[in-house]
Amino acid sequence: MAAPEVDPRTGAPSRREQILQVAARLFAKHGFHGVSITDLGAAVGISGPALYRHFPGKEALLAEMLLRISEDLLAGGRARSRGAPRDVLAALVDFQLDFTLREPELIVVQDRDLDNLPDDARRRVRQLQRTYVEIWVDTLRRIHPGLSADSARIAAHGTFGLLNSTPHSGSRGSPDEVAALLRTMALTALDGLGPAGADEQP
Repeated sequence: MAAPEVDPRTGAPSRREQILQVAARLFAKHGFHGVSITDLGAAVGISGPALYRHFPGKEALLAEMLLRISEDLLAGGRARSRGAPRDVLAALVDFQLDFTLREPELIVVQDRDLDNLPDDARRRVRQLQRTYVEIWVDTLRRIHPGLSADSARIAAHGTFGLLNSTPHSGSRGSPDEVAALLRTMALTALDGLGPAGADEQP
Protein backbone atom coordinates (compact mmCIF):
# COMPACT_ATOMS: atom_id res chain seq x y z
CA MET A 1 0.00 0.00 0.00
CA ALA A 2 1.08 3.55 -0.58
CA ALA A 3 2.83 5.11 2.39
CA PRO A 4 0.70 7.67 4.23
CA GLU A 5 1.57 11.28 3.51
CA VAL A 6 3.50 12.75 6.45
CA ASP A 7 4.32 16.20 7.72
CA PRO A 8 8.06 16.64 6.97
CA ARG A 9 8.49 18.72 10.13
CA THR A 10 7.06 16.21 12.59
CA GLY A 11 6.99 12.86 10.78
CA ALA A 12 3.31 12.54 11.80
CA PRO A 13 0.52 12.01 9.27
CA SER A 14 -0.14 15.21 7.36
CA ARG A 15 -3.37 17.10 7.93
CA ARG A 16 -4.62 15.86 4.57
CA GLU A 17 -3.83 12.28 5.60
CA GLN A 18 -5.58 12.78 8.94
CA ILE A 19 -8.69 14.00 7.13
CA LEU A 20 -8.71 10.93 4.87
CA GLN A 21 -8.31 8.58 7.84
CA VAL A 22 -11.04 10.26 9.88
CA ALA A 23 -13.35 10.45 6.88
CA ALA A 24 -12.98 6.70 6.27
CA ARG A 25 -13.93 6.00 9.88
CA LEU A 26 -16.92 8.38 9.86
CA PHE A 27 -18.18 7.34 6.43
CA ALA A 28 -17.99 3.67 7.48
CA LYS A 29 -19.96 4.37 10.67
CA HIS A 30 -22.54 6.89 9.45
CA GLY A 31 -22.53 6.64 5.66
CA PHE A 32 -21.36 9.26 3.18
CA HIS A 33 -24.57 11.29 3.43
CA GLY A 34 -24.61 11.05 7.21
CA VAL A 35 -21.37 13.01 7.62
CA SER A 36 -21.06 16.75 7.03
CA ILE A 37 -18.04 18.89 6.32
CA THR A 38 -18.53 20.36 9.80
CA ASP A 39 -18.44 16.84 11.29
CA LEU A 40 -15.21 16.07 9.47
CA GLY A 41 -13.58 19.32 10.51
CA ALA A 42 -14.54 18.85 14.14
CA ALA A 43 -13.17 15.30 14.15
CA VAL A 44 -9.72 16.47 13.03
CA GLY A 45 -9.73 19.65 15.10
CA ILE A 46 -10.30 22.26 12.40
CA SER A 47 -13.30 24.28 11.29
CA GLY A 48 -15.47 22.98 8.48
CA PRO A 49 -14.47 25.80 6.11
CA ALA A 50 -10.78 25.16 6.84
CA LEU A 51 -11.19 21.65 5.48
CA TYR A 52 -11.80 23.16 2.04
CA ARG A 53 -8.13 24.14 1.95
CA HIS A 54 -7.36 20.43 1.59
CA PHE A 55 -10.34 19.13 -0.39
CA PRO A 56 -12.90 21.04 -2.47
CA GLY A 57 -15.72 18.95 -1.02
CA LYS A 58 -16.84 15.58 0.30
CA GLU A 59 -17.05 14.07 -3.18
CA ALA A 60 -13.42 14.93 -3.89
CA LEU A 61 -12.40 13.46 -0.54
CA LEU A 62 -14.30 10.24 -1.25
CA ALA A 63 -12.83 10.09 -4.75
CA GLU A 64 -9.26 10.32 -3.49
CA MET A 65 -9.97 7.71 -0.83
CA LEU A 66 -11.43 5.14 -3.23
CA LEU A 67 -9.02 5.84 -6.07
CA ARG A 68 -6.11 5.34 -3.68
CA ILE A 69 -7.53 2.00 -2.50
CA SER A 70 -8.01 0.80 -6.06
CA GLU A 71 -4.57 1.95 -7.22
CA ASP A 72 -2.90 0.34 -4.22
CA LEU A 73 -4.70 -2.97 -4.73
CA LEU A 74 -3.80 -3.05 -8.42
CA ALA A 75 -0.15 -2.22 -7.72
CA GLY A 76 0.00 -4.90 -5.05
CA GLY A 77 -1.66 -7.45 -7.31
CA ARG A 78 0.77 -6.75 -10.14
CA ALA A 79 3.73 -7.03 -7.78
CA ARG A 80 2.58 -10.52 -6.80
CA SER A 81 1.57 -11.78 -10.24
CA ARG A 82 4.86 -13.37 -11.29
CA GLY A 83 5.89 -16.88 -10.39
CA ALA A 84 4.37 -20.33 -10.13
CA PRO A 85 0.56 -20.02 -10.32
CA ARG A 86 -0.19 -21.54 -6.93
CA ASP A 87 2.42 -19.36 -5.26
CA VAL A 88 0.90 -16.32 -6.98
CA LEU A 89 -2.60 -17.28 -5.83
CA ALA A 90 -1.46 -17.71 -2.23
CA ALA A 91 0.29 -14.33 -2.38
CA LEU A 92 -2.84 -12.67 -3.79
CA VAL A 93 -5.03 -14.16 -1.06
CA ASP A 94 -2.58 -13.03 1.62
CA PHE A 95 -2.38 -9.56 0.12
CA GLN A 96 -6.15 -9.08 -0.08
CA LEU A 97 -6.62 -10.50 3.40
CA ASP A 98 -3.97 -8.23 4.88
CA PHE A 99 -5.71 -5.23 3.33
CA THR A 100 -9.11 -6.18 4.71
CA LEU A 101 -7.76 -6.73 8.21
CA ARG A 102 -5.79 -3.47 8.26
CA GLU A 103 -8.38 -1.25 6.57
CA PRO A 104 -11.85 -2.49 7.54
CA GLU A 105 -13.37 1.00 7.32
CA LEU A 106 -12.18 1.37 3.74
CA ILE A 107 -13.77 -1.96 2.82
CA VAL A 108 -17.12 -0.74 4.15
CA VAL A 109 -16.84 2.62 2.36
CA GLN A 110 -15.78 1.00 -0.91
CA ASP A 111 -18.70 -1.44 -0.82
CA ARG A 112 -21.34 1.08 0.17
CA ASP A 113 -20.39 4.46 -1.24
CA LEU A 114 -18.92 3.83 -4.69
CA ASP A 115 -22.08 5.19 -6.33
CA ASN A 116 -21.61 8.51 -4.53
CA LEU A 117 -18.48 9.25 -6.57
CA PRO A 118 -18.56 11.72 -9.45
CA ASP A 119 -18.95 9.91 -12.79
CA ASP A 120 -15.33 10.25 -13.93
CA ALA A 121 -13.92 9.02 -10.63
CA ARG A 122 -16.39 6.15 -10.48
CA ARG A 123 -15.45 4.99 -13.97
CA ARG A 124 -11.75 5.15 -13.06
CA VAL A 125 -12.27 3.16 -9.86
CA ARG A 126 -14.24 0.50 -11.72
CA GLN A 127 -11.54 0.29 -14.40
CA LEU A 128 -8.84 -0.20 -11.76
CA GLN A 129 -10.95 -2.81 -9.99
CA ARG A 130 -11.60 -4.75 -13.20
CA THR A 131 -7.88 -4.79 -13.98
CA TYR A 132 -7.14 -6.10 -10.49
CA VAL A 133 -9.76 -8.83 -10.89
CA GLU A 134 -8.17 -9.92 -14.18
CA ILE A 135 -4.91 -10.69 -12.35
CA TRP A 136 -6.88 -13.19 -10.27
CA VAL A 137 -8.68 -14.52 -13.35
CA ASP A 138 -5.42 -15.13 -15.18
CA THR A 139 -3.90 -16.85 -12.16
CA LEU A 140 -6.91 -19.12 -11.64
CA ARG A 141 -6.96 -20.12 -15.30
CA ARG A 142 -3.26 -20.97 -15.20
CA ILE A 143 -4.01 -23.32 -12.30
CA HIS A 144 -7.24 -24.65 -13.83
CA PRO A 145 -6.86 -24.47 -17.65
CA GLY A 146 -10.40 -25.73 -18.25
CA LEU A 147 -11.94 -22.89 -16.24
CA SER A 148 -13.73 -20.25 -18.32
CA ALA A 149 -12.94 -16.59 -17.83
CA ASP A 150 -16.47 -15.93 -16.60
CA SER A 151 -16.24 -18.72 -14.04
CA ALA A 152 -12.85 -17.45 -12.88
CA ARG A 153 -14.31 -13.97 -12.38
CA ILE A 154 -17.18 -15.38 -10.35
CA ALA A 155 -14.67 -17.29 -8.23
CA ALA A 156 -12.51 -14.18 -7.74
CA HIS A 157 -15.49 -12.05 -6.67
CA GLY A 158 -16.67 -14.81 -4.37
CA THR A 159 -13.23 -14.87 -2.76
CA PHE A 160 -13.33 -11.11 -2.28
CA GLY A 161 -16.71 -11.50 -0.61
CA LEU A 162 -15.26 -14.02 1.80
CA LEU A 163 -12.09 -12.11 2.60
CA ASN A 164 -13.82 -8.72 2.73
CA SER A 165 -16.40 -10.01 5.20
CA THR A 166 -14.13 -9.31 8.16
CA PRO A 167 -15.60 -5.83 8.95
CA HIS A 168 -19.04 -7.46 9.29
CA SER A 169 -18.11 -10.68 11.08
CA GLY A 170 -18.15 -9.35 14.65
CA SER A 171 -15.34 -11.78 15.38
CA ARG A 172 -13.76 -11.72 18.82
CA GLY A 173 -10.88 -13.88 17.69
CA SER A 174 -7.40 -12.53 17.23
CA PRO A 175 -6.56 -11.08 13.81
CA ASP A 176 -4.09 -13.93 13.28
CA GLU A 177 -6.78 -16.54 13.99
CA VAL A 178 -9.25 -14.82 11.67
CA ALA A 179 -6.65 -14.49 8.92
CA ALA A 180 -5.60 -18.16 9.18
CA LEU A 181 -9.20 -19.36 8.99
CA LEU A 182 -10.18 -17.18 6.05
CA ARG A 183 -6.97 -17.97 4.19
CA THR A 184 -7.61 -21.71 4.52
CA MET A 185 -11.22 -21.32 3.41
CA ALA A 186 -10.29 -19.22 0.37
CA LEU A 187 -7.47 -21.45 -0.85
CA THR A 188 -9.48 -24.63 -0.28
CA ALA A 189 -12.40 -23.25 -2.28
CA LEU A 190 -10.21 -22.03 -5.12
CA ASP A 191 -8.29 -25.31 -5.24
CA GLY A 192 -11.60 -27.13 -5.70
CA LEU A 193 -12.43 -25.34 -8.95
CA GLY A 194 -10.82 -28.03 -11.07
CA PRO A 195 -8.12 -30.70 -11.32
CA ALA A 196 -4.55 -29.75 -10.48
CA GLY A 197 -1.24 -31.48 -10.90
CA ALA A 198 -0.55 -32.54 -14.48
CA ASP A 199 -2.84 -29.89 -15.93
CA GLU A 200 -1.22 -26.98 -14.12
CA GLN A 201 0.72 -24.63 -16.38
CA PRO A 202 4.04 -23.12 -15.29
